[in-house]
Amino acid sequence: MHWWQRVRSPFNPDRADENGLVALGGSLDPELVVVAYRSGVFPWSSDPVISWWSPDPRAVFELPTWKAHRSVRQNVRRGNWHFSVDKAFERVMRACAEPQPGRESTWISEDFVRTYTTLHAKGFAHSIEVWEGEELVGGLYGVTLGGFFGGESMFNRRTDASKAAVMHLIERLRACGFVLCDGQVPTPHLERLGAVEISRKEYLLRLAAALEVEATLT
Repeated sequence: MHWWQRVRSPFNPDRADENGLVALGGSLDPELVVVAYRSGVFPWSSDPVISWWSPDPRAVFELPTWKAHRSVRQNVRRGNWHFSVDKAFERVMRACAEPQPGRESTWISEDFVRTYTTLHAKGFAHSIEVWEGEELVGGLYGVTLGGFFGGESMFNRRTDASKAAVMHLIERLRACGFVLCDGQVPTPHLERLGAVEISRKEYLLRLAAALEVEATLT
């Protein structure tokens, strides 16, 4: 049994408020963040303090049935894009933090970058990169525990590049034996990407099962 399966968690998703907020405060200590994910909780924003969330419903990508849109595969071929895993983790994080139209500020602070790059170095956080030649044009990153992948953020510098990153991620998760792909908070954008909603209760049951699975993304 892994250490993160033995540590008692300070987080209780059943105490979340109507918005999914579980707790405020604490630190982004990497080991605490791992324990939070194991509990079905994730940190989101450290301004003015760290907030910890477990939304109900939850967005997930159904690995056995998810399909990429034909236009995404067409853009991959048209742009001659290629993919990598963990080749540019911090670059992906910082690209996700860049201002976008309609999103001038970001929750991905330097504290988050430090914590997740530490998790990456320890094998708990991974990135998917989309390349056009030598240019990084899209990507995403997230956390893995057992057969669980928890998506954090994505970016694109070409149309559909973030969708292509999701496509490659899901194909990779399937091939590597993962059983749960978490999208966190349901949004119209995630719905367009193919995410579906499940209840927190169902999510926690599926998470517990996923944590018992041996899988690795790399």
